[in-house]
Amino acid sequence: MLAPEDRKKVSFITSEGTFCYVAMPFGLKNAGATYQRLVDKIFHPQIGRNVEVYIDDMMVKSKKAKEHVKDIEETFSVLRKYKLKLNLAKCAFGVQGGRFLGFMVTQRGI
Repeated sequence: MLAPEDRKKVSFITSEGTFCYVAMPFGLKNAGATYQRLVDKIFHPQIGRNVEVYIDDMMVKSKKAKEHVKDIEETFSVLRKYKLKLNLAKCAFGVQGGRFLGFMVTQRGI
């Protein structure tokens, strides 16, 4: 969420009226870097242990299948705390491998 005092900095005018963003749009020059700093900070305790995150791509990883639900719950807890949302259409749960940042990732590695 953009701070209320910063919303006027990202306002725009159309024939329908004046509008402003309430959340940071990715088109802004520093939006990607700013968002990366945010996710690095809020997921810091998990990064490298059970989460990898690059801007808006995230992977929850677990060494053992029985730990995976706990790891996902921990991640969802952070997402809820900071009011971040996932696009369900882009999510895959309980998979043993898949594409992440253009690489095929499995339990054996990249």
